[in-house]
Amino acid sequence: MKRTAILFACLTSLCVLFGCNNDEDSPSTDNTNANANPSVIPNATNLEIPRLDDQTGDLSSHYVTYQGKQVLNYTLDWHKDKKHSRWVAFVFTSTTSGTSWNRNNWKGAEWGGNVWTGDPFQPDPDIPVGERSELSDFRGSGYDRGHLCASADRLLSQDANGETFYLSNMSPQMGPFNQDDWVNMEGQIQNWGRNNNFRDTLFVVKGGTIADGQTMGTIGSGIVIPKYYFAALLCKKYENGLNTYKAIGFWVEHKSYGGHPDLRSWVVSIDELEEKTGIDFFCNLPDRIETPVERTYNIESWTGL
Repeated sequence: MKRTAILFACLTSLCVLFGCNNDEDSPSTDNTNANANPSVIPNATNLEIPRLDDQTGDLSSHYVTYQGKQVLNYTLDWHKDKKHSRWVAFVFTSTTSGTSWNRNNWKGAEWGGNVWTGDPFQPDPDIPVGERSELSDFRGSGYDRGHLCASADRLLSQDANGETFYLSNMSPQMGPFNQDDWVNMEGQIQNWGRNNNFRDTLFVVKGGTIADGQTMGTIGSGIVIPKYYFAALLCKKYENGLNTYKAIGFWVEHKSYGGHPDLRSWVVSIDELEEKTGIDFFCNLPDRIETPVERTYNIESWTGL
């Protein structure tokens, strides 16, 4: 894992290093990008990473070794003053959509120097004590430890699944919302992410709101409770000799929906989601792609909604 503190006072001096994403259709294609992230920050130019701005905290990236190669598991934007991430970003590809490990395998499994009797919830080992959330913060709080990058989003290996149980990837969620409602949306995202015919790469950003006015109290040592949750999705698929893109957003109030949420009622455009969250998603796309795909969506093209 790598942890990078973002010092935005320096970013203006780095503007010459800004570059557009390398998804080019031809050498003559206009890949102008007015707001791409600086390439000097690890993983910042990945398509799943939102715009790094003066609201960004500490970027943390978790990696695993899979089939002899280093694979980025997920990246999060950690805010130590809120004891909560602003967003968690990851991708589904033919590699990361693998299903070699199941959550049910943890009982009796050895990992990280422990033999686990159940889910391996634990503090993030790379965030200092005092800046991170602890198991005691959730104990007796009345809130679930709700995954952002879901356990079922990362089944490719024991290591990949285990890292999803770091508390930096958790959000205090009402039990019915976590277990009956949010999980419905997660399952739909996983269906898209594991469908090789649907995507070449599915870029995912998920989170709970931590801005002033978008929380509903705290638990433990000050972990904020989001009032809303969101997901931003970008699907890339190579078709007819070109990379094609489509995007869709989800915005949902943190409450119980009785286990039968109407996911279509949660759908918004990426532009609208950016207005609600203050986060600039998919900023590393060339402007000619980013502008139209974020402006609107075709709900019928997202099979299963």
